Amino acid sequence: MSVAKVSEISSTSKKSFEDAVEQGIIRASKTIRNIRSAWIKEQHVRIDNGRPAEYQVNMMVTFVIDD
Repeated sequence: MSVAKVSEISSTSKKSFEDAVEQGIIRASKTIRNIRSAWIKEQHVRIDNGRPAEYQVNMMVTFVIDD
C-alpha cells in the first residue's frame, strides 16, 4: 500500500506555461522525492506594455511518502 501527499507550488517562466511547469517540477524534485504527478490548478500571465512578460502556474504536486 502507498500513501501519498500533495503540496501546492508556484512556478514562473518568461518563455511559456509549459516551461513554468517543467522548471517547477525540476526544482521541486531537488527536495521532494517520489513525485508521481502534478495537477495544474491555475495559470496567470503578467502583461507588460501589452505583451506577455511572465507566465505563472500554480500546481498541486503529488508524491509518495517513503516507508
